[in-house]
Amino acid sequence: MNNLAKILIVEDDATIRMILQMLLKGAGFTHVRAATRGDEGLEAIRREQPQLVLLDLMLPGLDGLTVCRRVREDSTLADVRILMLTAKSEDDDVVRGLELGADDYVTKPFSREVLLARIHAVLRRNDPLAAGRDLDGLRVDTRAGSATLNGTMLTLTRGEFRLLALLASRPGRVFTRTQIIDAVQDEEKSVTERTVDVQLVGLRKKLGDWAAHIETIRGVGYRVNPTLSPNSQPVLQTRR
Repeated sequence: MNNLAKILIVEDDATIRMILQMLLKGAGFTHVRAATRGDEGLEAIRREQPQLVLLDLMLPGLDGLTVCRRVREDSTLADVRILMLTAKSEDDDVVRGLELGADDYVTKPFSREVLLARIHAVLRRNDPLAAGRDLDGLRVDTRAGSATLNGTMLTLTRGEFRLLALLASRPGRVFTRTQIIDAVQDEEKSVTERTVDVQLVGLRKKLGDWAAHIETIRGVGYRVNPTLSPNSQPVLQTRR
């Protein structure tokens, strides 16, 4: 873990801001800054270009969703990763944030362990498949349109392959249903939420035990957890 990463906290609640700073410094992060307003946070992101922003959604000045959108509209900030912090449990806010380009989210109140796990996952996130490495035995070749699991070729439909390639392209990232539909859209026939559900059922059957890596984030979408073993539980669940 790169504890030299620059992290910016954008949070207007003084108590939560202090807790986050103490938690990060206690975990060994040495470059931690904070902003209390959305507009101040956006200025700091543009000025300092941190590796990670812990972004509250309910902020004065500019709300977190607007900050997220403006960061993603700026090509010079493409490497900035965004972890949303929200006191709301409504799925709509999570979905909007992810579709605007946030990398992940944690719902307050959160535990120290869950927050650090999500921070670590976002900071170390890369694309192991694009780098020519496998993901716990899975290897996807997007050029050839094929996938192998532990050296055995998987027999997938075109839709199943597109779905798997998308989820595995960004291990740990939650993809919303809208993002999935847009990515796997077929020119020959329309893709709906029901189509995605059917493809996912078929894909999980063909992946066997490896399918435990595919997590359903209820009301939001799906993601591939790169560190999940077949017998373990998901790191994060949507709070209800």
